Amino acid sequence: MKKQQLWLLYIIETQGSKLYTGITTDVARRFNEHYSDPIKGAKFFRTDKPKKVLYQEAFCNRSEASKREQEIKKMSRKQKILLINSGK
Repeated sequence: MKKQQLWLLYIIETQGSKLYTGITTDVARRFNEHYSDPIKGAKFFRTDKPKKVLYQEAFCNRSEASKREQEIKKMSRKQKILLINSGK
């Protein structure tokens, strides 16, 4: 039986203090791609390098992670900071 893979939602702070939200199965690998691989990393980071992962949530499947990603992307910066600080 195949082991179920967790999907992780993450929020990264950039060098310029912007917030980026994404999903992956491996946050460390994805952070490194964003930081050093202009092909695999998001275009968002081409002008403002990632600094650190501020927040993570785990999901049982990609669908649930994607739904939560869209919810967070609709939030204001202030709401995202409250979420990060809540440590949910």
